[in-house]
Amino acid sequence: MLDVGKWPVFALLPPEELRLIRQACVFGSAANEAFYVTVNDEVFALGTNCSGCLGLGDLQSTIEPRRIDVLCGKKIVSLSYGTGPHVAIATADGEVFAWGHNGYSQLGNGTTNHGMTPALVSTNLLSKRVTEVACGSHHTIALTTDGEVYAWGYNNSGQVGSGSTANQPTPRRVSSCLQNKVVVNVACGQLCSMAVLDNGEIYGWGYNCNGQLGLGNNGNQQTPCRIAALQGVNIVQVACGYAHTLALTDEGMVYAWGANSYGQLGTGNKSNQALPTLINTDKERMVEVAACHTSHTSAAKTQSGQVVMWGQCRGQAVASPHLTHFGSTDDVFACFATPAVTWHLLSVDGDDYLTVAQSLKKEFDSPEISDLKFLVDGKCIHVHKALLKIRCEHFRALLNETEEETIEIHQFSYLVYRAFLEYLYTDTINLPPEDAIGLLDLATFYRETRLKRLCQETIKRGISEENAITLLSAAVKYEARDLEEFCFKFCINHLTAVTQTQAFADMDHDLLKNFISKASRYGAFKN
Repeated sequence: MLDVGKWPVFALLPPEELRLIRQACVFGSAANEAFYVTVNDEVFALGTNCSGCLGLGDLQSTIEPRRIDVLCGKKIVSLSYGTGPHVAIATADGEVFAWGHNGYSQLGNGTTNHGMTPALVSTNLLSKRVTEVACGSHHTIALTTDGEVYAWGYNNSGQVGSGSTANQPTPRRVSSCLQNKVVVNVACGQLCSMAVLDNGEIYGWGYNCNGQLGLGNNGNQQTPCRIAALQGVNIVQVACGYAHTLALTDEGMVYAWGANSYGQLGTGNKSNQALPTLINTDKERMVEVAACHTSHTSAAKTQSGQVVMWGQCRGQAVASPHLTHFGSTDDVFACFATPAVTWHLLSVDGDDYLTVAQSLKKEFDSPEISDLKFLVDGKCIHVHKALLKIRCEHFRALLNETEEETIEIHQFSYLVYRAFLEYLYTDTINLPPEDAIGLLDLATFYRETRLKRLCQETIKRGISEENAITLLSAAVKYEARDLEEFCFKFCINHLTAVTQTQAFADMDHDLLKNFISKASRYGAFKN
């Protein structure tokens, strides 16, 4: 599964839905909009839906996920978004779809009408296969398998690379000095565009007042210009922040240039740099750089898996790379960027990778590699001796004394004993409160303190007027004092209804006597 737990917009999704997510993107001016793709290749959207950017065909915000039918089964390989916001994706078939804000023709359909649903971007691209898309604030660029770059949308600073500052209503090939060259990576700042070539050269065009093109000056460029200062340096990846740029070399070094008022260049100061500056990374080899055109935050990942961050971090200006405990650059943007959006499409590998916990859960009661089975009420439960020894003192003692491959259980029901064994594999219980009573009995017998506590929590959540006396009786029997007090207070608060139940009529004499005595002390029988 893809861990999206650090992004609040996903907080209301139930666990069973979160487990299905394989790709995700969080965007918007307040990080209040999101897409995700499930293992079944279904695409869902949720959030505030500014300018119809969720692609649902309307302007309605939605706190619950809604499916985008036209994108289901499309296999998204690249996704980017603007600040309107508008959204662009590339599919595994090389098609480009765009929707959302279109005030500057950033959807590439020749109009300035907002797009309520994903629409194929076809002009000049029908015979091309697009592998990557990147969006600035209101412009879009696309990279094809041939290494060609197409651009469209807002062009006030030359960010479309057409040689003018007129907006570009449909995709246009960015040629000029990129003609006959092969581009392998693209990125966009708010108002600029960057491209990395297969030979390691890097080109930039568009807005440059902060030096974000790395040309040594502050003049805007209407066509691509090679960053001559990096002559002889082989660039393999580029990432753009709001007005700064990061570039990764084939030797794992990081160069930065552009705006630096928040320390986003990582140079140790806040002075803008119009030329690429080598960042001090303590001789650690970097394998990824990360930035997003919506923020002034920078991040990078080392070969050993460590993640460093710098720039604007939750309002603070961190002027030098700071080592974090995160496992990915994505976590930096989730926790420290403003807004806390994703800097690229989050994806989990398509190889059915399972965590340790998921693997254990999968193997519970699976006969294939189990080496022990319990026979309860004539039914088998397949388990693994080693895991039981690790997880339970009772089994550690029992299994060290026996070589049996089948153990019969008579004291507990199949439902209860299976729930107990499953708890040892998953750390959770999934039983209705009435059945949790039997598991509470087992937990008491085996001295499983945490399981006993989980049972009590399950019972508390499921208490009702009908079962309150039954649950109270169980709490007394198993000496669960906290649960006993909880059930008793519930009975007092619902006394009339509880005393009319069959369970109250069948109540044990001593328990009834104690209940009435305690209830009278609480003043339950006063007029």
